Amino acid sequence: MRRYFGRKLLVYGLTFFVAVTVNWMIPRFMPGDPVSSMIARAGASNPGAVETMKAYYTGLFGFDQPLWKQYLNFWGAMLQGDFGISIWAFPSPVGEIILNAVPYTLGLMIPSVLLSWVVGNWAGAFAARRKLLDNTVLPVGYILTAMPYMWLAVLLAWSLGAVAGVFPVAGGYSFSLQPSWSADFLLDLLHHWTLPFASLFLVALGGWAIGMRNMIIYELESDYSNYLSALGAPQRLIRRYAFRNAVLPQITGLALQLGVLVAGALVTEIVFSYPGLGSLILKAIQNQDFFLLQGTFMFIVLGVLIANFIIDIVYVVVDPRTRAGMAGVQA
Repeated sequence: MRRYFGRKLLVYGLTFFVAVTVNWMIPRFMPGDPVSSMIARAGASNPGAVETMKAYYTGLFGFDQPLWKQYLNFWGAMLQGDFGISIWAFPSPVGEIILNAVPYTLGLMIPSVLLSWVVGNWAGAFAARRKLLDNTVLPVGYILTAMPYMWLAVLLAWSLGAVAGVFPVAGGYSFSLQPSWSADFLLDLLHHWTLPFASLFLVALGGWAIGMRNMIIYELESDYSNYLSALGAPQRLIRRYAFRNAVLPQITGLALQLGVLVAGALVTEIVFSYPGLGSLILKAIQNQDFFLLQGTFMFIVLGVLIANFIIDIVYVVVDPRTRAGMAGVQA
C-alpha cells in the first residue's frame, strides 16, 4: 500500500508542477501591459508622473527581470506562502483576496457535487428496477445532463429571479448587510446561494442518474446475478450486490468529472456575480492581474488534485479487489 500511494503522490506532484508552470506562463503571454492598465485606471496624465509610476510598479512586480528569473522568484515566493500583490486590488495581497473568496466557492461546490452524486446514484438505482420511474428519470436525466452550466444558470436567474422575484440574481449577500454570524445574515446568504447551487446540482444530477441506471442494469444481467438468482437468493440481496459493484465506476467517474464540475462552478459564479473564485478569475483577466490569476488557478489545481487523491483513498477502502491487487504487488 505504501508503494501504491507513493506512486500516486509522485504522479500528483508532477501534475502539480506542470499545471502551476503552465498557469504561470499563460498570463505572461496574454496581450497587453498590466502596469499601463493600472496607471490608466489611476487617471495619471502627466508624462513625468506616468514614467515614474511605470518604473516603480515594474520594479515592484518584478517585470523588469528576465522571465527565467521571474519564474524562479515565483516558485520561491509561493513555497513561502507569498502569492504576490494584486494589480487589480493594489496593494492587497493575492493570498488575502483568495482566502476571502474560497469559502463561497467551497460552500457552493462541495454540497452540489456530493448531493448530486448521492441523489443521482440513488435515483438511477431505483429507476433501473421500476419501469415507470425509469421512463421518467431517463428522459429528465438526458435533458439535465445536456444543459450547459451557464445556460441553466441564466435560465434560473431569469425565471426564478428576474420574473418571479423569488431569489436574488446577483451577489453573495445583500449590500445592506454586513458579514456576521447573525440569523439575518445567514438566511440572506442562503437565499443568494440557492440559485447557483441549484444550477450546479441539477446539471450534475442527470449524469449520475443515467450512469447508475445503466450500471445497475448491466450488473443485474451479469453472470453472478443470474447465478445467485438460480440459487434462489432473494432479489434484495442481488440488488445490493449489484449496487455495490455499480457504485465503483461512479466513484471513478467522480474523480474524472471533478475538473468539469469545478469549471462549471466557476462559470456559474460569473453568471450570478457570486463572490467566489470564478468572479476573481474574471476580474483578474479584465485587469490583466497576473498574480491574482496564477494564484487562483494554483488554488484550483491544488484543490482538484487533493480531491482526486481523497477519491483514490476512498476507492481503495470500498473496493476489496484493489486492496487484493496492492497486496499482490507488494508480495
